[in-house]
Amino acid sequence: MPDTVSVAAECMGVKVPASRFLNDTRIERINAARYEGQEIAGALHVTRPNDRVLEIGAGLGIVGAVVALNAKPEAVTSFEANPELVPEIEALYALNYLGGRISLRNQILISAPDRPDSMPFHLRSSYLGSSLLNPAGRPSTVVDVPTADFAAVCTETRSTVLIMDIEGGELELLRHADLGQFRAVVLEFHPEAYGVEGMRECKAILTGAGFARVEEKSTRTVWTCLRDQAG
Repeated sequence: MPDTVSVAAECMGVKVPASRFLNDTRIERINAARYEGQEIAGALHVTRPNDRVLEIGAGLGIVGAVVALNAKPEAVTSFEANPELVPEIEALYALNYLGGRISLRNQILISAPDRPDSMPFHLRSSYLGSSLLNPAGRPSTVVDVPTADFAAVCTETRSTVLIMDIEGGELELLRHADLGQFRAVVLEFHPEAYGVEGMRECKAILTGAGFARVEEKSTRTVWTCLRDQAG
């Protein structure tokens, strides 16, 4: 099957199949390794061959695939809430023969104790705008997406590296999450969803959990963190 797929772009050895979610600008950014470039750089900096990676918010599947192919961890388990992206991600994994190293689940990870069985997810014309959150009441198509318990998934996957880009959902997840088993975290903040105070709270949770920001691989809105061994 992979031999028959049309390749639209390539990022650090990962071939990206053509899809309706790609435009010329996005293809150019992927080819130049600028698409989610800060997350990729951070993840490659901290991931080792003996790690097991938990990726929350797979997007097009590129970040997880680049990490799986280049850092060669034991396993990557990716979660993506948007059901429309699932066939695209699975096609990318198949095209790059990554099925044995990376897996995908169409679920929403919840760390709070009152986890519902499913949650409404807002689909918009651009997948980048699709989210659990809709504070402005923007037009969207709402679908119910099943949930999974964050703590149970962490135990099951034995993950040591956490990569998270979930369009604002990170604040609520971090508020209730036990990050004790992770030695590294790569996280994109979304202050447009919860304000500067919410971003500060996210950062305070990470530092309070013993993580130190890797300065050369971090920006204001994307942090690469390692557990502070001196802490």
